[in-house]
Amino acid sequence: MNVVLADSRVCLRTWETADVDALFEAASESIADVGRWLPWCHPGYQRDESAEFIRTRGEAWQQEQEYSFKITDVAGGHLLGGCGLNQVDRQHNRANLGYWIRTSRSRQGLATAATRLLARWAFESLALARIEITASVDNHASRRVAEKAGATFECIARRRVRIGELYHDAACYSLIRADLGLC
Repeated sequence: MNVVLADSRVCLRTWETADVDALFEAASESIADVGRWLPWCHPGYQRDESAEFIRTRGEAWQQEQEYSFKITDVAGGHLLGGCGLNQVDRQHNRANLGYWIRTSRSRQGLATAATRLLARWAFESLALARIEITASVDNHASRRVAEKAGATFECIARRRVRIGELYHDAACYSLIRADLGLC
């Protein structure tokens, strides 16, 4: 599994063992911002956690459970964050799409570009019919990404996401092929 997706700004690539230090650095930089919404990015985050995450990506891919990508900039190949598909439901051909961008590179449209690239690939290569994006109602940055990527807001689902030990209401968005101009 070696998938590369790119536009003029970002490149999505499957994770490799050589990415451990870059992932650890990006996650450590982003704990205050990303950790609020994604509990894996917590105070005390260790390099071993980056290594374990990357180690398990191949198996998750082979089992069609998760499709994870690193996001890099096209110009220098620097790690910007990550994105992926999880909660894959083959009966209904849908999946959840998630993303994060390191703090120093946030608010530049990078997550939006990555979301559109990943969604297009998922529709074309995995034959998904629907992609869902859910974010805590208070996660305004993530909600903005979904909207800018062309996703349709569908509802506020009560207690839809669990962050740590707490359940939060979530804004639910969807993408279908037509949203990206695919027929």
